[in-house]
Amino acid sequence: MADLVFGPVPSRRLGHSLGINNIPPKICTYSCVYCQVGRTMNMQIDRQEFYIPEELVSVVRQRVEETRLTGETVDYLAFVPDGEPTLDIDLKREIELLKPLGIPIAVISNASLIWRKDVRNDLAEADWVSLKVDAVDETIWRRVDRPHGKLKLEDILEGAMAFSRLFKGTLATETLLAAGINDGDESLRHVADFLTRLRPATAYVSIPTRPSAEEWVRSPDEAIVNRAYHILNEKVEHVEYLTGYEGDAFASTGNVKEDLLGITAVHPMRREAVGAVLEKAGVDWMIVDQMVAGDQIIEAQYAGHTYYMRRFKKRP
Repeated sequence: MADLVFGPVPSRRLGHSLGINNIPPKICTYSCVYCQVGRTMNMQIDRQEFYIPEELVSVVRQRVEETRLTGETVDYLAFVPDGEPTLDIDLKREIELLKPLGIPIAVISNASLIWRKDVRNDLAEADWVSLKVDAVDETIWRRVDRPHGKLKLEDILEGAMAFSRLFKGTLATETLLAAGINDGDESLRHVADFLTRLRPATAYVSIPTRPSAEEWVRSPDEAIVNRAYHILNEKVEHVEYLTGYEGDAFASTGNVKEDLLGITAVHPMRREAVGAVLEKAGVDWMIVDQMVAGDQIIEAQYAGHTYYMRRFKKRP
């Protein structure tokens, strides 16, 4: 049962989170082309019991106690398994049993079963929920997420909207971009239109950062991700990158270089904003030129403006 829990691990979204692996590998509703766990060998949409809730919670409770003894903090208990967490028919029961620990509970879902009322009710028990929105166009959705044959995108989108009206906690979304599949302007504008109605607290834009289920999958380059950010940001209130950097992006370190790296890992900075940071710190533009030459940040253009963003880590 030890592999049911991992961490705490640093997460920009959730601080120090303790991961809960409530689904055996690799049981899922999707077989996403970019999945870092590999191809889905057991695709299903029927919910079932995988572990006895009391036993799973006992393992989590023990890890929390061990963590506290070492002086580490746990900011969230996060259901982030090797498959789709809402396939677990005992999810609500597990959340209820974990609440006495006094730690906020998160669920990271691909949203494929959100059309089900029981799934929406289960997720509503959590404090923070992330729903995947890789595409809202049927053809693109099937290419990138490769869903179970009985799933219908229209039902999923309607279910997500119903959940957003029901949920009292923090709702986030994640849109993972695969080069040449769902990173085109038209697809992104359709996603932005949907997110405008869904109204997540934060819409994350991510890229593959580890080896994917399909070897041919590639990350879009920084210029394309910069454009994706701006397309979403034109309509969605709060958009952030989620590209592998898990540092304290908004902390002021007193070191201009580190501050710029942290901020540009989360969102692009216009040239004027970078200049204001430099002026406040009393340093000249040479440090930016050095960072560009050193391949730490890049320049990208959008709508007639120059933006700076952190260079992505290359996949192994």
